Amino acid sequence: MGHRLSKIYTRTGDAGETGLADGRRVPKDHPRVEAMGEVDTLNSQLGLLLAGLAEQEGMWPGLSELIEVLAPCQHRLFDLGGELAMPVYQALNLAEVQRLEAAIDRWNEELGPLENFILPGGSQLVAQAHVCRSLARSAERRCQQLNAVEPLTGVGLAYINRLSDLLFVAARLIAKRMQINEVLWKAAPKPENY
Repeated sequence: MGHRLSKIYTRTGDAGETGLADGRRVPKDHPRVEAMGEVDTLNSQLGLLLAGLAEQEGMWPGLSELIEVLAPCQHRLFDLGGELAMPVYQALNLAEVQRLEAAIDRWNEELGPLENFILPGGSQLVAQAHVCRSLARSAERRCQQLNAVEPLTGVGLAYINRLSDLLFVAARLIAKRMQINEVLWKAAPKPENY
């Protein structure tokens, strides 16, 4: 294993800058740091989703497959964070994107077509999957903002895009396998003269 943290605080960031793994010091609101932060937030929330799935797995065995597919995503998000911290480092590969696509296709086949817009709710687990999905979209936007300033190499942008799609489908699959009704969107009534 590489570096070990022997000291948690260094005081080097007290002036609003942080160090990247390539030795550069950048402001804490630099697009690279923003992207790293969004990926980290997503990873933390994904951990919460996985903990919730593990708690319910005994009662709902159909959740085991979701855990098997989603658990490696935490590791890959950490890899993506490494790529963002070290621009020349490449950890993700196309096989990871394809793994997510295969799960999306498999789960979508079980779910069938989406016939209405759905809201993030119905249960805490379904809502948490949607929190992760929305954070994946946010991380994707931050990575794209960085890409506009400092072009990214590798498949990181594709991975985070597919992960958000996977999390949307996962939210629906959790509802189906736990026999929870999805919360369907109801449009506001239109004014009479509309």
